[in-house]
Formats: sequence, structure tokens, C-alpha cells
Amino acid sequence: MPLRKDKPVPQLTVELERASLRALQQVFDEFNRSLFKNRLQRVPLMFVEGGQRLGQWCSEPRRIELARQLLLEQGWGALVEVLKHEMAHQFVEEVLEVIDEGPHGNTFRSVCEQRGIDKKAAGIPKPGTVDDEQQQVLGRIAKLLRLAQSSNIHEAETAMSVAQRLMLKYNLEHAMEPASRGYRVVHLGIPTGRVSESDRLLAALLSEHFFVEVIWVPVWRPLEGKRGSVLEVCGTEENVELARYAHAFLADTAERLWDQYRFERALRGKAERREFIAGVIAGFRDKLAREKRRQQKEGLVWVGDADLSHFMKRRHPHVRWLRAAARRRPESFTHGREAGKRIVLNKPLKSGGGSPKLLPARR
Repeated sequence: MPLRKDKPVPQLTVELERASLRALQQVFDEFNRSLFKNRLQRVPLMFVEGGQRLGQWCSEPRRIELARQLLLEQGWGALVEVLKHEMAHQFVEEVLEVIDEGPHGNTFRSVCEQRGIDKKAAGIPKPGTVDDEQQQVLGRIAKLLRLAQSSNIHEAETAMSVAQRLMLKYNLEHAMEPASRGYRVVHLGIPTGRVSESDRLLAALLSEHFFVEVIWVPVWRPLEGKRGSVLEVCGTEENVELARYAHAFLADTAERLWDQYRFERALRGKAERREFIAGVIAGFRDKLAREKRRQQKEGLVWVGDADLSHFMKRRHPHVRWLRAAARRRPESFTHGREAGKRIVLNKPLKSGGGSPKLLPARR
């Protein structure tokens, strides 16, 4: 898989790089079990300098080479996608013994499609382009959401309601098309060692109201030499764009509301921060759920995208579900929930030329 261009790459210590390779070898073993039924034989994994490739399966001597800059420049998720791509090459050559089709022939593409692997031959796995129709829909939704910054609460609520309805109608109209258009996979947020309740609530909100599938996936944090988790979101191009915006907006807004709450109550520490922010996300989730129920009463019902569900099952054939136990909530959660119910998606995606832009990440 060739690289598009070279960039200066921060350096890891020898110990951290070795730790990353050990973690990557465990990823190889897991994918061999879950995606390839343990039919691949272990091969050495190596980081190599720049050049023109993201990764390469080498049959002589047997090894998989991965570009060192992927580890820090593109993140663990991109590195893992390239590893799966090269494992597919190994599978075609060593297990299926197909060597006369070229590196990205029909057999290779079929192996990738059956396992939800990126089969593109060049460049870093990344989003596709938004076509004219998608851009038009995103632009209409953007205009509606911009109206939601109105100081008139009724006008703001109406604008958000119409935007949500437009998203639903668009997905209903194109329900038979996603499989042919393909799906986009992105990681949202910063990989962390502990998934907070607010993170889980935000993930559930995206799944319930933005027509995407979500899953928490394990990652390696190379600069820290530690494991972590990150939210993986999958869906059509336009739905992922809207989910990206909602994730950035709500995370930023929850922090802003917490700063305001702490100032008004003269709180010195951050002991109540987690509960308050979880309450904010829960409150906004309640708000979207009420609008969804109104739409269902009008006959606008989304039953899900079966092709997207199948795609996710191919990518993650073994999923473990966790349930959180109910518990008594402190006052800060209740106050956060009430604040969340008053949130309106404002200052959203910018229409006009290119893909929609997101709010900057909060520092």
C-alpha cells in the first residue's frame, strides 16, 4: 500500500517502539483468529522508514512492513487498518495460493469485502468525497442548524426538529443504496485508558439518532506505552460527517456548561465534573428521544440499515456487551441533565465548498 507523501515524524524511544510492536503482534493474532480463522502463520512485523508505502506484505523473506510514521501521525486505528490490508495479501498468497491475479485482483477484493477490510491500493485509509447530492443535503441541514442559534427558543427548537426530520427522511429515501455507496469508518475522540459514563452516553446518542453504528475498540497509546479504548463510528459519508459534528459539539458544550455551573456555585475542585457532564449528555439524549417519538407517531420510522449492521459484524465478528448497573444519582447529575435538555445544536457544519467542517477540539 503506497504512501501519498512523507512528513516529519516524531521519534519514539526504542523501548516504546518495541512495546508498540508487541502490541501490534497481539492485534495480528486477534485478527488471525476473528477474521481469518487461524489460517495465517505468524510473521515478523517491522516498522520501516518512510519511503513510498504505508505497508507491504513480503513473501521472501516472510514479513509485514509498516511505515513508522503511521504510528504517530495517523494514529493506531490507521495503523491497524493497514495491517489488516497486508494480512489479506498474506491470506490470498499463502492460504488461497492465488498469485496470478496481481496484488489487488478479484480474489483480494473479495477477501477484503467479506471481512470489512479497506481494499484500496493507495493512500492512508480515509473518508471518501461527498458527492453533489450529499453536499446539498448537508448544506440544507447546516442552514437549519444555523437557525438553531436564534435567541428565540421556539424558533431554535423548530429548526433543530426540522433538521432531525430531514436527516430521517434522507436516510429513509436512500435506505436501499448504502451497500453500493460504501461505508466510512472513523475514530472519534482521544484514546483513553478509561471510558467515562459521559463517553458511553454520547456513543449511545450517536447510535440512536445519527444513523451510524458505534463500538468501543481497543487501541495502543504509543507515546505512553499503554492500552486504551477509542470510539469507532461507521456509516455512510454524510451520516458520519453529522455524527462527527455532533460528537465535537456536545463534548465542547458539556465542558462549557460545566465551567459555567462551577463558577455559579463557586466550586473549587472538579469532584462533580463527571456526574454533571454525564447528566448534560443524558439530558440532550432525552430531548432527541422525545423528537424521535413524535416522528414515529407521524409514521416516520427508521428500522435500521441491515447492510451497515452486516458490515460491522464482518469487521467485528466477536463483540462483548457490557451493562452498567443503576445507582443513586447526585445533585450535579440532575442539574447537568436539565442543562442538557436545553441544548440546541448551534454553529454547526459550514456549507459551501468541500466537506462540512467541524468545531475545533477543546483544549
